[in-house]
Amino acid sequence: MPKLSANAPFVHPGCEISNSQFGAYCEVGQGSRVVNSTFEDYAYCDRLSDIANTTVGKFANIAAMTRIGPTDHPMDHASLHHFLYRSSYYWEDATDDPAFFVARASRRTVIGPDTWIGHGAIIKPDVTIGAGAVIASGAVVTKDVPPYMIVAGLPATPMRPRFVPAIAERLMALAWWDWSHERLRAALMDFRAMKAEAFLEKYGG
Repeated sequence: MPKLSANAPFVHPGCEISNSQFGAYCEVGQGSRVVNSTFEDYAYCDRLSDIANTTVGKFANIAAMTRIGPTDHPMDHASLHHFLYRSSYYWEDATDDPAFFVARASRRTVIGPDTWIGHGAIIKPDVTIGAGAVIASGAVVTKDVPPYMIVAGLPATPMRPRFVPAIAERLMALAWWDWSHERLRAALMDFRAMKAEAFLEKYGG
């Protein structure tokens, strides 16, 4: 039997998951926290990932100890501290600030399909990572990343594209990540054996 299921995510021990949805064949690594997020089909994160307010695209590959959509503190107020919005933690007669949490949750991070987020990378809120992009280990991403671009550094900057534009455009048009589970299985050996251009030639991208 396969380890992953179309019906429920494979959640390793010690995870904290709230207000989140998962597609088919998803996996959440040990000790990860996933809050107010969506994992589309085949997406996974490795251990100790912290993911908030994020849409994780199909076949996204998220390495260990990553931070995606980390929430911000109110920098334009007199204090940064969370007593401003988690007030009930400190006073019996105070309520939390619901408007703050609504605004925080609305700042979505979007991870495109078939992306690779390297070990220890941080991706800020309101950032979109394009399909097939690679985020190097330890990078801090503060701006959108185009499809099939490799970025690295602090702040992250483009290093090089994975493919020439024509190949990237054809992969986007092929959108193999939308194929059925059965079609993916039928093409498995070609995914393994063929470089991108040969794969596109065979499958019509």
